[in-house]
Amino acid sequence: MALPRATQTGDAAAWPAERFFQFSLLGLLASGYGAMLGSGYLDAPTAVLTGGALVWRACIIAGLVPGLPSSWLTPLTLAYMVFYPLDWKFLSGEFLPATVRLVFFLAAVKILSARSDRDYLYVQVIAFLTLLSASIVSARLNYFFFLALFLLFAVATLTSGEIRRSAADSRTVARFSTRIFPWKLAATALLISVCILLLTGGLFYLLPRTARAAFRHLVPERYHLPALATEVSLGEIGQYKRQSAVLMHARIYNESRPLHLKWRAGALVRFDGKRWYNPTRRGSPLRVEKGLLRLASDDQRRRQGERISYEVRLKPYASDSLLIAGRAEFIRIDRPMLLELPAGGYGLGYRPVDPLRYGVYSFLGSAAEGQSQPVMAGEDAKAAYLQLPPVDPRVVELTSRLTTELAGAHAKAEAIEAHLRGSYGYTLELPEEEAADPIAHFLFERRRGHCEYYASAMAVMLRIAGIPSRVATGFQSGSYNPLSEWYVIRASDAHSWVEAFVPGSGWTVFDPTPPDPSAQATSLWARVTLLVDAAETFWQEWVLGYDLERQLILAARVEQSRRSWSTGWAMTLRSQWSGWRKEASAWIAAHGWSALLGVVSLAALLLVLRMLSRWWSVRRGLSRARCGIASDSDAALLYRRALNHMQARGFVRVPSQTPLEFARSLPASESSAVFAELTTAYNDVRFGARTNAAQQLAHLLERLERPEST
Repeated sequence: MALPRATQTGDAAAWPAERFFQFSLLGLLASGYGAMLGSGYLDAPTAVLTGGALVWRACIIAGLVPGLPSSWLTPLTLAYMVFYPLDWKFLSGEFLPATVRLVFFLAAVKILSARSDRDYLYVQVIAFLTLLSASIVSARLNYFFFLALFLLFAVATLTSGEIRRSAADSRTVARFSTRIFPWKLAATALLISVCILLLTGGLFYLLPRTARAAFRHLVPERYHLPALATEVSLGEIGQYKRQSAVLMHARIYNESRPLHLKWRAGALVRFDGKRWYNPTRRGSPLRVEKGLLRLASDDQRRRQGERISYEVRLKPYASDSLLIAGRAEFIRIDRPMLLELPAGGYGLGYRPVDPLRYGVYSFLGSAAEGQSQPVMAGEDAKAAYLQLPPVDPRVVELTSRLTTELAGAHAKAEAIEAHLRGSYGYTLELPEEEAADPIAHFLFERRRGHCEYYASAMAVMLRIAGIPSRVATGFQSGSYNPLSEWYVIRASDAHSWVEAFVPGSGWTVFDPTPPDPSAQATSLWARVTLLVDAAETFWQEWVLGYDLERQLILAARVEQSRRSWSTGWAMTLRSQWSGWRKEASAWIAAHGWSALLGVVSLAALLLVLRMLSRWWSVRRGLSRARCGIASDSDAALLYRRALNHMQARGFVRVPSQTPLEFARSLPASESSAVFAELTTAYNDVRFGARTNAAQQLAHLLERLERPEST
């Protein structure tokens, strides 16, 4: 690595600033890289290439390896410029991923070959572009962490860069401690960065933010929920349950106790032996009036039963279904229209790009409560829920054995549900080989599986018994986060269950899946993830989703808290003042002299400790000076002691005098001559970085303090 300009011109003292600048510049680019890596958008080859370049650059700064030859820069750049359109059109197929790879390739090449001020400027611009790219594709809390790091390294880079430029261009350079300088500069950069974050954070919450992020349409969809698709193959949800990504948050407002709810997306009707699907996705349009969709009639609203009000926040995914718990009576959503799906449920009719937020008021009671007995409308509708592919005779025989002696659809459904829950095991592992008849293989050979197999087997057996049924898909419960008061629903909570049509009760929910025996109690890591999720929820709600409405809510909360605090504080102070005054008077009367003696003793102890500290500092400075290793701060302590000695003799230095001017103003005497030599030695150590003058400084101070030096 080439030496910096200041070192080449003989200014060795500028090297700490140069080294600090190099590491700050590296940190600037690394924080942008970390923000992009934390978004999950960066592909593995680009991440490895850029990370390796950053490590290589750190080794270059440390002097362990050489840098990339400048002659390689132009050929590599031209080669990638030829590769870029090919990447755009054939490999990536999209503009943004190809451009991100281009930016990171240029960053890797430039950081390895940077030697001049112009190169360093290019690296700073590239680092800013990487952070800007991350802001487009990332909606995670870790982006704020890397943004704060970027700001810290930006302040450090700019300040150290100005110092190194001034040191290189100036004829006279102030000397400083090479040991203390980097820490002082780092502390200054940290303080400035914290102040900037506090100031901008305050402005962020004072000013409404209504604009949405630009270029969002360039970001491709990265979520796919098989549990919410129009069809589900046996085993698909089991693969999905192995993932732990957070997909949904829900908050229940009128219920404090934990609820075990099923978040239903829709239901699937037709079964071909290996997959469930709906023959059509078309639904009936429902107009949303002023953000509110009324679904319940007046008779339904008069039903007696439990109701809940909740808010749902869905992350962007490749489905348009709303997740609903219970039977929705009102839906509050910022959309002009919704679709009522044929098999129950509601959707948007298109794939949302932004996170979806809506509120629901739902009925959790039985469908038969307070209304006339529901019936299946039409034989065609009933036939659709009784359709079956060719069924293994053993399944028919098992169904007959479980239901023949029972009367009523509900009793038969309960018998099938109890048999499946009690006679089979739970596992997420798929069969090693695909079976010709997955349902028969599950019931009579493998005898273990996950929710899809249980729900499918029960739905098939219900249809064999002549009971209309369908398989519902969605999510099960989720975990309650007491820190944010939101339910966290992950991909691992994906679930399927059965809805059977029971005359007199309508569609009734049955869940034949037994509990997972491998589920464990909440671990320390789970508690940590809840803490991270609470922070993530705050980030989504009060940063990414912050707008004029949120600003008004925050202002109302602040005003309410202020009034409550001020009123409570004043009332508490007035009510307790008289008691405090009486207690204080009694305590002073009993312990007044002892308290006064304690205060005086403490003050005397602090004074003695301060005097001892000063004495120890001077003794330490003298010891270091005698060894010739005194620093500039040690020299300042010894010079201040010399000034105190001269002041005791009646010679006081005024603030406008330099050390040499004060020494020359003294009347001629042996002590003034010694003081003049001491001043020269002090300047050599303090400002000239001549450590060999430290021993002379200590010797002259001892001569000055001898009684015979008059």
